[in-house]
Amino acid sequence: MSSNKMETQPNIYKRVIDTLKGQKPDRLAFVDRMELWYSSHSRAGTLPEEFKLSGLPNSPQVISLFTVPVSERLPVMPLTEVHRRVGMGQQLQMILHARRLKGVELVMSFNGEEYYREADPVVEFFPRLFDKLVRDKPGETIARFITPRGELTTRSVLSPENLEQGAVPIMNIHPVRSIEDFPAFEYIFEHAEFVPEYEKVNATQDQIGEIGFVVPVLNRIPFQQLVLDHVGEIAFFYMLSDQPDLVEKMMKLLDQVMQEDIRQVGNYAGIYVQFDDNLDGMITNPRLFKTYCLPSYQRYTDMLHTQGKKIGSHTDGNLKRLVSLLPDSGLDVCESFSPAPLTECTFNEAWQAWQLRGPLIWGGIPSPILELETSEEDFHAYVEQVLQAAIQRPMILGIGDMLMPNNLVERVQYIADQVGALEL
Repeated sequence: MSSNKMETQPNIYKRVIDTLKGQKPDRLAFVDRMELWYSSHSRAGTLPEEFKLSGLPNSPQVISLFTVPVSERLPVMPLTEVHRRVGMGQQLQMILHARRLKGVELVMSFNGEEYYREADPVVEFFPRLFDKLVRDKPGETIARFITPRGELTTRSVLSPENLEQGAVPIMNIHPVRSIEDFPAFEYIFEHAEFVPEYEKVNATQDQIGEIGFVVPVLNRIPFQQLVLDHVGEIAFFYMLSDQPDLVEKMMKLLDQVMQEDIRQVGNYAGIYVQFDDNLDGMITNPRLFKTYCLPSYQRYTDMLHTQGKKIGSHTDGNLKRLVSLLPDSGLDVCESFSPAPLTECTFNEAWQAWQLRGPLIWGGIPSPILELETSEEDFHAYVEQVLQAAIQRPMILGIGDMLMPNNLVERVQYIADQVGALEL
């Protein structure tokens, strides 16, 4: 590993801020997530020797809610220090606000045994329960949301294979399945209270310091919430056909909630926030995007721009069919942009479409090129192409969607070296 990483201590945070503001950074910002790679190799005992503790103090881990916890007993280097050694800034995605579900009792069981029960619980992004799910052993988690107007249920499963890879439980039963579920759904959102997490976000940024950037995350826009969280992908399209009135009711309610959330976020002093949309043009096709997403993005970005904020969206899916539509969304950033060979959308397609008018790219390095199956020659050629593009138009370099367990960390170090040598 080159020695300049330890000597120069690049200010990754400032590079990101400068790029978001449209100012020229001293070097290209190279920052992304290594949690999955880190968790997987830590659990398996395959973390490279250079990332073992080696006499370093066992300092607190800085891990986002999206990360599988790593046992404190494992003699591994803290994740932030791993980022520093590798040369890639640490990106953390942290929820900007939670929600107190007033009048709701949340009961959770794991493999048939109850382990959590609370009235008026505080949750992040209902019905997702990042911090309350069992994530350190395989099994099935059932969550029941009991309201005066009925009960909603979710099921999340963590397979042994996903656990080994450091993944999180996957929801495979969603809370809204028919019109009978709407009264409880409506009650939850009508009575929920906004709980700001600004201090936690700021404290975490202070903790990781100049080596990284905490991304403050808002919930998905209403359409993406319905498709991915409340109804589920396949069930949603049946519902859209068979129960369009129910879809419209839920969309209207979620839009009201989102607008109020954004008004509350006006009290957050940071200059950047992003929607947790996981946007993919194969699921949210151009027709649906134009009907349900584009108006929402335009409405919300107008509100956030008035607050002086830059706005991104987590767009880690296949954007090929949406590339020409995204410039009209008002989004300033497409974060975790994942081009071919990970998706059908090539880097050049997005780069050319967004040259004059369009979102800033955060990402651009598809994780498959960091695998052994990609030759060194092809890997070097791809990195050179992206870096040459970055000279012409600002971007934040990162790995789409993140560093995977089978990726070669040596290739990340190579990219960091190239970024360090690149004159903007």
